This record gives sequence, C-alpha cells and structure tokens, in this order.
Amino acid sequence: MPPQIPKNLLRAARARAVFHNTRPNRRTPILRFQSTAAVQPTPVEDFPGYILPQNFPRRPHEKTTPRKTGTMPHAVEVNQPLKLNSQNLSKLKNVTVPTYQRKNVKQGIVHVGVGGFHRAHLAVYVDTLLEQFNVKDWSICGVDLLPFASPMRDALRKQDNLYTAIECATEGSSARVIGSITDYLFAPENCEAVIAKMAHPDTHIVSMTVTESGYYVNENTHELMYDHPDIAADLAGEMPGRTVFGYLYAAMVRRYEAGLRPFTVMSCDNMQKNGDISRKMLLEFAQRKNPEVATWIAENGAFPNSMVDRITPRTHDDDKVKLADQFGVEDAWPVVTETFSQWVLEDKFVDGRPPFEKAGVQVVPNTHKVEEYELIKLRLLNASHSAMGYAGYLGGFKYIHEVISDPIFRQYIFNMMQEEVKPLLPEIPGVSVDDYCNTLIGRFSNPTLKDELPRICLGGSGKIPQFIMPSIAEQIQAGGPLRRLTLCAAAWFRYLRGIDENGQAFKLDDPMAEELQAVAREGGLSLLQVKSLFGDDLRNDKRFVAELTKALESLESEGARATVAKYT
Repeated sequence: MPPQIPKNLLRAARARAVFHNTRPNRRTPILRFQSTAAVQPTPVEDFPGYILPQNFPRRPHEKTTPRKTGTMPHAVEVNQPLKLNSQNLSKLKNVTVPTYQRKNVKQGIVHVGVGGFHRAHLAVYVDTLLEQFNVKDWSICGVDLLPFASPMRDALRKQDNLYTAIECATEGSSARVIGSITDYLFAPENCEAVIAKMAHPDTHIVSMTVTESGYYVNENTHELMYDHPDIAADLAGEMPGRTVFGYLYAAMVRRYEAGLRPFTVMSCDNMQKNGDISRKMLLEFAQRKNPEVATWIAENGAFPNSMVDRITPRTHDDDKVKLADQFGVEDAWPVVTETFSQWVLEDKFVDGRPPFEKAGVQVVPNTHKVEEYELIKLRLLNASHSAMGYAGYLGGFKYIHEVISDPIFRQYIFNMMQEEVKPLLPEIPGVSVDDYCNTLIGRFSNPTLKDELPRICLGGSGKIPQFIMPSIAEQIQAGGPLRRLTLCAAAWFRYLRGIDENGQAFKLDDPMAEELQAVAREGGLSLLQVKSLFGDDLRNDKRFVAELTKALESLESEGARATVAKYT
C-alpha cells in the first residue's frame, strides 16, 4: 500500500530550507572509473568504465535542500503543500517540474511493472530526453498486470500520472517531478486495452521490470516453468493474464497478423543476460501456442541486454511528510532514490529507439560489452546487498547503512568482494574494480536513503541463484575461496525459517515462500534439494556442503553477528 500522510501533518507542513541551483547550463558530463585514482570527464561514446556517483542530469534551476542539522540560514518559507497534478505544476516553486507539453508526446514505450525502480530509472531517463532534448515520440504508457498494484493505479491516476523523484544524499536532497509516464493501464480491469496498446503501431518498445521471479525460469533446466499455475493459465488463454509473457505473446500475434514489425522487448530487471532470458522464455511460451508466431518473433524480434543500477528503497510515510514539509508537494506515492544512476544498454532494437545516449545511458554495440558491466555489478553490488540483508536482518539491524557501519559486517562484505568475487570478474580496460568496491561501500553507507533490510530480503528465490550461487559454482571449479559467499547462502537458508533470533515470527516476501519455508523448517540443507533453484554441481560438492553445514550450525548456535565475526 502507498504510505499515508496524516492530514494534520499536511495542513501544518511548513519548511525552512536552503535551495540552490546545482546544474550548469550544459549537460553534466559522465564521470567514470579510470585505471588510476584520478577521475576525468569522458565522452559518452567511449564507454570505458563505471559511472561514478553523481547527480542525475538536472534541468535548469533544479533545487536541492541540505539535510536538516539544526537552524539553517537564509530559510525559504514553503506555503501550504499543493496536491501534485497537471493543474498545479506551474504553482510548485521549490521543485523542478516538466515544462514540455505532455499531451503532445506520443507514447512509444509501454512499460510493464510501474514500481519504484522503474520510476527512479527508465522513467527518469526518458523525462530527461523529453525535457532537455525535445524528444516527441517516446513517452511511456505504464502498465501493471496484477491486482496488488491497484494502489499504484490510484496514486498515479489522481495525479495525472505525475510523481516526484526524491534524490537523497548526505550533503542534501533534491526533488524533481517526473512527467514521462503520460498514460497508465491496469490489466485486471481492462486486459484488452493492454494488449491493444502493445500491438499499436505507435508502440516501438515494450519494457519491463517484473523482478527475477516474473520470468518463471527453472534454474536447474533453464527453461520456462510450464507447470507453474500462472504460466499454465496463460497458455490456456485465461483472461486476465497472469504473466508478462501471456500479454507479450497476445500483442505479438496481433502485430504478426497485421503485418507489422514486432516491438522490441527491453528488460530492465537486475538479471544477467536479461534480454536473452526474455527472448528464450517468450519463444518457449510462443512455441507452445503457435510455432509459426514463435518463428516470426525469433527471426524478426529484438531483446537487448542491459545492466541497470540505482538503489531505490521503499517509500514510507515520513518521505511523503518531508516532501510536503521541505518542498511543498503533496504526492500520494513519491519515489526515493540515490544520486547515482547507471544504465548500460545493448544497441539492439528492431523498430527504432530514443536517443538514450543524450540522457547519459551507455549504449554499447553488443551483448559482450553489457555482460562485462553487469557481471561486476550483479556479483558485487547485488551479492553484497544479499549478504548484508539476510545476516543483518537476523542480527537485528533495520537499515543497510546500519549494517555496513558495523565494523564486523563492513570487513566481511569488503573481504567477500575482494577475495572471493573480484578474482572471478573480467578485466575491463579503464575500469578499476577496487574503485568500484570502495564506491559501493560509500553508497551503502548513505543514511539518508534509509534502505530497509526487508526490501533487500524479499524475493530471495530469484536473487540468490542469480547473485550468489554463480560465484560459488565458479569457485568450486577453480578450487578458490568460497566461505564468505557460502555464509550468505546459509543466512538465507536460516532466514527462510521465518523466525528471527529472538523467536519472533516474520512474514516471508517471496513467490516461493510457502514451499521454501516448509523445507527450511525441516532442516537447512534440505533446501539444496529444490531443483528449480540449485543444480547438481552445488548439491554434490563436498566442500561447499561442508562449508554450508558449518555456517548453518554457527548461525543456529551463536547467532548472526558472532558468526559473521568469524568470517571477516
């Protein structure tokens, strides 16, 4: 549910904040990791390395407000907060607002999964293109497929699909109204409208953030889970559809019958080879429905791979209160994020694309270039998040910044990155993995994000096989160190019991929660027998099984923090 602001706080909201312009009158240059400690501006087209933490390209006169640390000089009084909608845009004085004519922009992108990450990432890049580069054909029609997304539908509709992106940093926060989502469709109430929109000739890209579990990949066979109830229902043609593949296929059939090109399917999920996986799963789905259509998609479609990166915590009540208090905006569901943002995107589109490069996207020529970047990101950032999340939650922490501020956890995470993950990563000219690791520690340490551990822990059945197990499998083959990585897997196994170290039960947020919790309570190692998650290479390796057993026993007898101390 969207966070709720007490009405008395809205009525009383006033602010004292210092606002200042943070953007020069030209596009902010992209800064990247160099092979030395020095960092120099580099042209976008060269793509030599990772983007350093930076403010997103801002519009002229975009405002920031320093974190409150007492009485601030030169305070600016914020009047009664205004409800966010098109009518009030010109009246908002302390945030950056879109000035382009939103009604005159074609919706060239249909995006499935209008959650926090989409609204902090792709939608912000597109907003930059619409605002700063006069792009006319590439606004977004947002789509949600499942009933649980109805609060997002309600929040966006009453705000004319506008929302606020709050960028949080220790030195100050900024607020920016995003206007790139110019329409929104809710499939449970009108699935036909969603299919028709995807099939429309003006739709050139269907993008998606449906999380790892939304791809229905059997991690053991690497095939589509045909026997999953959701996939089975969509294959049977039940409506409304339950999966993204049911809608993609239905729209592709209409384009095929109309003699149109396929649209490009662009995954924006945190998965290695996200485009390849999207292609494989859709083709397997289509093959079961109509082999002729499957062949047409395979021969004519495009599924670019990409690497996406921006930490986006859940939005809470106090975020809404602070937005009203400090910036004068009453927003039903703002998105909170960091200043860092990166997107590496394969230039593989079948029906045109926006000039993403102008907004700071690293558009690269082939899958191999994407893989180099995404491997580093998934194995370091996402794996470290998981390692902090499960052990940290068991250890009684609430936020990521609290975990990484603990010297024991900090040393554990840093050494895991340096000693067990870094040796497995490719060497990319101009990229310093050491610099990237140090940057990650800084990003994790940002207290203004208040990134809660339950967000990090949700959906582990889709994350652990992607972020942790591949490194363990490679270290098994190489005979290298894997004990810290194995501790992360053990902490997840222990977490799946749904009972913390004080004996208090908590709810698991995972598509496989019921099955995994039952198995976890039988005994931790039993989880290795879940063949949809773990392969024979892991189950049958004596060293890994021994390390996992030792870590589980220590977590059970000594607790998370004492166990982590033995793995620093």
